[in-house]
Amino acid sequence: MLKKIALPTAILYTIVLTLACLMSLKNVPSLGVSFADKIYHFGAYAVFTTLWSAAFVFNIKLSTKKALIYACGFAIVFGVVIEVLQGTVTAYRSMDVYDIVANSLGALLTTLILWQINKMQVKK
Repeated sequence: MLKKIALPTAILYTIVLTLACLMSLKNVPSLGVSFADKIYHFGAYAVFTTLWSAAFVFNIKLSTKKALIYACGFAIVFGVVIEVLQGTVTAYRSMDVYDIVANSLGALLTTLILWQINKMQVKK
């Protein structure tokens, strides 16, 4: 079933993430820490990378290694583009370099974890 829904899920998540990043989010619950926003960014891009790597494997038929590299690269570029758009096309959001760092770290750490999981499965 994952094979059938991987690409539509990745596309839908990308659309929702884009909309969430470009609209005003005044009522987002706080995690009680000053860097809660960065935790949200990290998690959002971890999910983004996971979904796109699955879509690249199951629907585009890339090898797992290529899929992880492409998904990670896509997530990082997408995160930068979204941040630039926040600073240029919205009056209520602003570009934040630390958001780009959190987005990129979420993508990179997820890629490393999925890479290690793949290596363990290949050895079995």
